[in-house]
Amino acid sequence: MTAKRAAVAVVVAAVASLARADDWPQWRGPMRDGVWREQGVLEKFPAGGPKTLWKAPVGAGFSGPTVAGGRVYLTDRPAKPGEQIKLGSFSRNEYAALERVLCLDAVDGRVLWTHQWPCSYNIAYGTGPRATPTVADGKVFVLGAMGDLLCLEARTGKVVWHKHLKEEYGASSPIWGFSCSPLVEGGKMICTVGGRGGTVMAFDAATGREAWRALSAKEIGYSSPLLCTLAGRRQMVMWHADGLAGLDPATGQVLWSAPFPARFGMAIVTPAVDGDRLAVSCQFDGAAVFRVRADAGGTLGAEVVWKASTGGGPERQWKDAGVNTVHSPLLLRGECLYGVSTFGELCGLDAGTGKRLWTTLEASGQTEVPKDRWGSAFIVTNGDREFILNEKGELIIARLSRDGYRELDRARLLEPDMDSGAKRKVIWSHPAYAERSIFIRNNSQLVRVSLAAEQ
Repeated sequence: MTAKRAAVAVVVAAVASLARADDWPQWRGPMRDGVWREQGVLEKFPAGGPKTLWKAPVGAGFSGPTVAGGRVYLTDRPAKPGEQIKLGSFSRNEYAALERVLCLDAVDGRVLWTHQWPCSYNIAYGTGPRATPTVADGKVFVLGAMGDLLCLEARTGKVVWHKHLKEEYGASSPIWGFSCSPLVEGGKMICTVGGRGGTVMAFDAATGREAWRALSAKEIGYSSPLLCTLAGRRQMVMWHADGLAGLDPATGQVLWSAPFPARFGMAIVTPAVDGDRLAVSCQFDGAAVFRVRADAGGTLGAEVVWKASTGGGPERQWKDAGVNTVHSPLLLRGECLYGVSTFGELCGLDAGTGKRLWTTLEASGQTEVPKDRWGSAFIVTNGDREFILNEKGELIIARLSRDGYRELDRARLLEPDMDSGAKRKVIWSHPAYAERSIFIRNNSQLVRVSLAAEQ
């Protein structure tokens, strides 16, 4: 190859890399860290708003979509003939239901295949599935709200294996249902289960056979695990209702643990990680930042950088230091921690002390504190800015820093139709960002909206 041809090949490869459409194959993205790494993404919305590429009818549910290999995967709860699904209800009466996984063409939203299964619901907010599907190694892994754990062929929807966690492992249904989005690593599929010694369990991804089990928490919580490197050790971090733990994903060995109990089992958010630090937050017990270190012998341990209590009572939750999130993800970056409080305030905190630096209601769309509870906004980083989907179906482009919140643009993408239980309609499903688009759902539609720089 001549020098000229070699130079051309390098340029072509670089352009192809920039133009590559990335997947979003699991909870919070390829690395489960809420970072969207695609390029060629718009910086401001076009006049009239971003273009909706397609809409597809779906059933109810809180689960987010995933995008892989030109396909979109989503779980929902289709209504049976004549059934009126009760949305946002605290009732835990038992009743028969159906759950379903759908596979759609990412280009036009056509349904390529579906698979559904019967189950009995007895959970609060029995709208539908919570956990986001995971696509890995030609398979899609889904966890239903009542503990149905399935592995299917991603191309055809053929069931490879199906486990019933409650019947097979003695697990109890959490108040708000099974919510852990499966993690696939090293040929194993890992999720929270429950039962004796099985707060977290790993299964052979190909066969469904148990590989290991670990931890014995009183409640499993609702958080999904994260793979990361802390103190030089690759590990899986899990937050359950009693505290945090780092585990070896190959064996289930507990490498370190730290207490941070969540009342009512409300360990919901996935821990946010930056370097050797990690952050968690919950509605009734405030927030904390931990640092994981290795001693001289290589044994890992977690030390508290700070903890900020919200005082326990709802009348104080919004006044104190720290941030008390419900199900909005945290962003830990450098000297700052960002999160949305239960009353909808987006807060910027000093990551070293927990002191509140600023708050704003602009991102969540709330207008008064403390008026609306369980406020939320889902933050994803792309380059030097954040894309924030709030519960009103508005997508915001903003920059977050120690100095405050700076909004660049905003557009309404989808009407909220989920009942929050707080007298307002919301969207409480995390979106997927892939192929220079956002994929977003409510209780009736799955929508793809272009976020490409050129429209």
